[in-house]
Amino acid sequence: MSDLAAFHWETNSMKADFIIPNDDSRLLRVEFDNQTIVRILDEMPLSTEDDGPWVGLIPEHFAYRVDGSAFLAIQSQAWREVVGNPSHYRFITGWACLDVISSASPKFDLIDRPIGS
Repeated sequence: MSDLAAFHWETNSMKADFIIPNDDSRLLRVEFDNQTIVRILDEMPLSTEDDGPWVGLIPEHFAYRVDGSAFLAIQSQAWREVVGNPSHYRFITGWACLDVISSASPKFDLIDRPIGS
């Protein structure tokens, strides 16, 4: 029932705002304050990746830390060493998926939803 409402890319910071089902006044903001690698995709291509068995996925949940993913494995070893042991985070809505690779942990915050969105 959720969806990605907005994506903000700033110097050394990434913010993504997600719709909160049944809440027309607020959005859930997920923020990483560090270098990140990001991809946004429909859920269908996600099912074609060879990430092994999908262990730990819980129906109707939203945020995960993914271990052993193909997306993290294909990133440059030099970049991984420079940023310091990054992790792969996945945010799944009913329509899309936001994958983030970062050595920073995500910050979650509720923000006011802009009028008309």
